[in-house]
Amino acid sequence: MTGDEEQRYVVIKGRRWRATDPAIPEDVAAELRRALMAARRDVGAALRADRDPKPARTRVQAAKVALGERGVPWWEQTLEQRRERWERGLREFRAGVPPVR
Repeated sequence: MTGDEEQRYVVIKGRRWRATDPAIPEDVAAELRRALMAARRDVGAALRADRDPKPARTRVQAAKVALGERGVPWWEQTLEQRRERWERGLREFRAGVPPVR
């Protein structure tokens, strides 16, 4: 990988994944990661309880988008667009509003 690609991606168990947007302040990124982990736990709980996991998967997607790991690549966005993406994600999770994506 080139220098730019090293910042854009992480490799886990041989698979390349998009990295979290490095411009996100650490306290914000930590809060979004907690929301992501909670949503992932809810997916598993729904599957174990034979319930529809779609609402929890929607929250997983929203957290990943807010972190810059999905959606428009963060390196193709302006800093203002990036800030709006993670701030919108925080507002949605703090309000408990299921995001529409």
